[in-house]
Amino acid sequence: MRTYALTVFSKNGEKLLDTSFTAENDESAKEIGQTQLEEEGYMEHTHRCVSPDAKLVLFHR
Repeated sequence: MRTYALTVFSKNGEKLLDTSFTAENDESAKEIGQTQLEEEGYMEHTHRCVSPDAKLVLFHR
């Protein structure tokens, strides 16, 4: 399992969510990240999910 970071920002750059979770791979992490964003109501906010290797798995501007 690998640890991924999920961060959501407001329009002025303030962090609204800064959390981490574990997943087996990047595809799994993308699904988990999207689910968390939907549950929290942040799908339309600027967000990113980053792998332990600093690879963007999920990004929305």
